[in-house]
Amino acid sequence: MWQVCVLVLSICVWSPVSVNGDTKPEDASALRVMYSSLNSPAQLTGWSSSSGDPCGQSWRGVSCSGSAVTEIKLSGLGLTGSLGYQLTSLTSLTILDVSNNNLGNQIPYQLPPNLQQLNLAGNSFNGGIPYSLSQMTSLKYLNISHNQLQDQLGDIFGQLSALTTLDFSFNAFAGNLSESFSSLSSVTSMYLQNNQFTGTINVLANLPLENLNVENNHFSGWIPDQLKSINSLQTAGNSWTSGPAPPPPPYTSPPPRGHSNRNKGSSNSPSDGNGGGKKSGIGGGGVAGIVISILVVGAIVAFFLMKKRSRKPTPDVEKLDTDRPFTPLALNEVQEMKSIQTSSMINTKTLETSASMNLRPPPIDRHKSFDEDDFSNKPPVVKKANSTPISTTMYSIADLQMATGSFSVENLIGEGSIGRVYRAQFDNGKVLAVKKIDSSALPSQSSEDFIEVVSNISQLCHPNVTELVGYCSEHGQHLLVYEFHGNGSLHDFLHLSDEFSKPLTWNTRVKIALGTARALEYLHEVCSPSVVHKNFKSANILLDMELNPHLSDCGLANFIPNVDQVLNHNVGSGYSAPEVAMSGQYTMKSDVYSFGVVMLELLTGRKPFDSLKSRSEQSLVRWATPQLHDIDALSKMVDPALKGLYPAKSLSRFADVVALCVQLEPEFRPPMSEVVQALVRLVQRANMSKRTAADVQGVRRAEDTDIQE
Repeated sequence: MWQVCVLVLSICVWSPVSVNGDTKPEDASALRVMYSSLNSPAQLTGWSSSSGDPCGQSWRGVSCSGSAVTEIKLSGLGLTGSLGYQLTSLTSLTILDVSNNNLGNQIPYQLPPNLQQLNLAGNSFNGGIPYSLSQMTSLKYLNISHNQLQDQLGDIFGQLSALTTLDFSFNAFAGNLSESFSSLSSVTSMYLQNNQFTGTINVLANLPLENLNVENNHFSGWIPDQLKSINSLQTAGNSWTSGPAPPPPPYTSPPPRGHSNRNKGSSNSPSDGNGGGKKSGIGGGGVAGIVISILVVGAIVAFFLMKKRSRKPTPDVEKLDTDRPFTPLALNEVQEMKSIQTSSMINTKTLETSASMNLRPPPIDRHKSFDEDDFSNKPPVVKKANSTPISTTMYSIADLQMATGSFSVENLIGEGSIGRVYRAQFDNGKVLAVKKIDSSALPSQSSEDFIEVVSNISQLCHPNVTELVGYCSEHGQHLLVYEFHGNGSLHDFLHLSDEFSKPLTWNTRVKIALGTARALEYLHEVCSPSVVHKNFKSANILLDMELNPHLSDCGLANFIPNVDQVLNHNVGSGYSAPEVAMSGQYTMKSDVYSFGVVMLELLTGRKPFDSLKSRSEQSLVRWATPQLHDIDALSKMVDPALKGLYPAKSLSRFADVVALCVQLEPEFRPPMSEVVQALVRLVQRANMSKRTAADVQGVRRAEDTDIQE
């Protein structure tokens, strides 16, 4: 009997991780990839990059529920490297803690979708926050403090209503706080200290905060009254404004004095009541007379001003109108001026220009004061007054010649519609990509115009958009310096791979489609004004070492004069939407069409246009579209390189998205936000679906059939 008791006790003491050791294949695969990405550290006892059972064996820091991995706690182990690229398959993971290690590079875009606690604090992560965070609706605790994160915060917090603790402290975040912070309806603790945030903290005013630390930033304005009563508020080290706060927006002009008195009720009393017994001496009729007098005098003054302005050059007209912010009063003045137009014989064109300058955001900095001389010999629109400072590095021609071997053919890695791209290796070992823009693409462009192009492109910030890190403008040469991605382009992977190259798995193809969709969604629906890419193709989708996609040439086409002519040869490439071939006009809907073509490339492995094929199969869209809803035909269209390793349902849903994007009528194509959501649902359904018998004939086949982002 005692032997039985000992046996039972032993079983209870053993198995600290799980009672069921058959780990889900997708979870085991993700942890093996993670182990390799962490440089296979010895301190992770039990872990393996090739085999093993995380839930059935004692993998350090791993906890399971049944066969699913639910917690990974690896804090303070001196880990290096990265977290891998399969974390999205860990759908049951609720806690991920890798704090206080030596992890670097960017926070991975592929994060476990159902996390409740994410702790990446105390590492060396750089760049920004991945947009995928916006989909983690179960997240309650987020700590990315004490890293080297530095970008502006995007509007990614709108769906994180469950978040209670947010810690971004001790980084280098810049810019204003995201307006989506106002959606954090459950947050009680927020730590933003020791960053470079600017603007106000008004967006935090109505949150249920109990602890708030915004010390040592560049915040300005007033501290909202709602925040002054919370338990712990730390605000030192900012540039707060003292004195009473301004009236809430929108600002309206003060009413006439007679109206103000009536609001106070004083017009009903003949006496002040406590002003020494003096009568006001102004009754209702007097007030009306004063108001009428003011209006008459105002009309006369306006008449003479308009006459004076009609003799001034247009720049002076613009100065008078754009030196003050637009208010309802300003609009009324414009309307009054129009009513005097006939009697004052004012030039109609000049007046309409003046009115339009009041009705749209002006190009001139409102806070800067100008003298008359500033406008004497300059055109009405002063673009340079509104230019954003450039934070990218300025290189010399000599620097780039040294790094590229004088732009040698050996370092040529690509050639497109706008210029050639070269691999550049600098003395410090840094490798970058240099785009040398053809002079024909920027005819008669001054250095100032090109620098404005650089300024605008440098503002684009998204994990799936290739980062602009520098520029060069010397001796009539215009060059852009981008981050380098060693795996080349998607076009190369699909169409130039040799027999020794490993083909892209279905998992990776879905990940590439989703990442590039999010890049276009950012350009179309997050950027203001929207950015139309105009040159979307697989050759402009670059892949990093983890095969994450990065869309290149973003924003460049919008600043190329006569870009429609420059890109004209693309019309026959198979990427251009039908309406582009007819009108030459690119829109967001034509970008959606081009994205659908790239999805077809991922699905079939074929080029968008292949003259070597029979006439009926030369155009990929024309050949594939009729078969997208035919299951049998669809299976025959799939890239043979996949060797049948794909889930049939996922393939069908992927084809449905393609069919929506490549519709002939642009108005029927979906916006990119809907495309992103469709692909996200595809991934989620695939992750939740049960594996079929064919899927589990081997671990290798099982790994290839699960959809990963």
